[in-house]
Amino acid sequence: MSKAETPAASDAANSGDKVTQDIGLSMDKPERPDTNDASNPGDRIDPKAQTIEEKAQQVAVDTPDITGDHVKVPTYFIVDEPDGEQKALHHVKDAEEISDVIRQARVDEEGNRTWR
Repeated sequence: MSKAETPAASDAANSGDKVTQDIGLSMDKPERPDTNDASNPGDRIDPKAQTIEEKAQQVAVDTPDITGDHVKVPTYFIVDEPDGEQKALHHVKDAEEISDVIRQARVDEEGNRTWR
């Protein structure tokens, strides 16, 4: 037997007994997290229909960062569509579309990208 292997450890491994450990699972909680759960409450999408005004008021992050600057991120970005309608884009779920809107805002009348 090597120094790393102790008699107690080898006895448990050879005995065929199952080692059980309470890892905090209970019958009340599912073993797998809900796929709709988000670590940040502002990332959660309310399944109830909300008006544009209600969505515009939601804040995902409102906290100081490590540098001491205050960070405030809205849950929804409100953008104007070409037809004059307004659309609420979720800051996580619709991130690609938000990026497209930003790119469009950086294009001049001739379609050339402008860098600022």
